[in-house]
Amino acid sequence: MRQRRRLAVITGAGRGLGKSLVDEFSDAGWAVVALTRAPATSAERQHVATATHDVRDEPTAALLSVIGNGPIDVLINNAAQGAPHTGLGDIATEGIMNALDVNVAGPLRLVQALLPQLLAAPDPMIINVTSRLGSVAAQARGDYSDLSTSYAYKISKAAQNMLTISLAQDLVGRVRCLAVHPGKLATGMGQADASKDPRVAARELRELVDSPDRTSPRFVSLGAADLSW
Repeated sequence: MRQRRRLAVITGAGRGLGKSLVDEFSDAGWAVVALTRAPATSAERQHVATATHDVRDEPTAALLSVIGNGPIDVLINNAAQGAPHTGLGDIATEGIMNALDVNVAGPLRLVQALLPQLLAAPDPMIINVTSRLGSVAAQARGDYSDLSTSYAYKISKAAQNMLTISLAQDLVGRVRCLAVHPGKLATGMGQADASKDPRVAARELRELVDSPDRTSPRFVSLGAADLSW
């Protein structure tokens, strides 16, 4: 019998790390469903299906049709939203709420919609692409106090980490759940000193998926030691 091609569903796949993840997983022999907020304009790749989806919306029947009814081996919640850094008096609460909608509620919506297909896979994973800046322990120590990071980004990524922990506890023994900091990526959302090629992070994340480590939940820093929550 012909072996089933493993399936990865990846959000925020139109650019940066998301696009690199699509390329990495498809080159490694996976089938990929790439979700982008705007219609995809990149060249078609074999075994890659694309769908337009804003993670702030409930998954539609059209989206689920593109994903299909088969098992999903890994859901990578990569889509992210921040806000400009401003002084305390100028922080817009709607920016915080929008970041929470994208970074926390968005992954939760997809997990809820796709959970039956995740549970149908032999060794399913949920990976929430987070940030070291979401570490409450590190922030409390003042590790990143010199960085101009918005309240929206820090708060929403800390909340996303708690979502990862909550999912892992709810799905213990059934779905592994990881929060993954990809490194200081040289992308549009990266810090000024960021230099890591997103293609390198994509390879490291794909290798993480294939690793034998069964820890769940886990706060991974690709290419470095695990982070404290």
